[in-house]
Amino acid sequence: MSPDLNQNPEQAERDRIDSRLLAAGWPVQDKDALDFNAGLGATVRACQVDIGTADYVLIAERRAIGVVEAKPGYWGAKLTMVEEQSEGCAKAMPM
Repeated sequence: MSPDLNQNPEQAERDRIDSRLLAAGWPVQDKDALDFNAGLGATVRACQVDIGTADYVLIAERRAIGVVEAKPGYWGAKLTMVEEQSEGCAKAMPM
């Protein structure tokens, strides 16, 4: 996917993440148009969970199995919010 010169850095990074997930066999979809038959698993973009919005939720066999968060590199080990999003994900994604 070629970068659009009018994109802000966040949009460009999301495009990079989308293409990497797709290359790994995880089709990226919106929750409102989720198709479980699109691949062996699915990725839901901007998914609402208990404590906010997760950037991506990985779904396999109609169950949330993981969260991918796009965070700046300087965040380093400050990922407790991501842990909380991951825990809230299973509750928020009943299939």
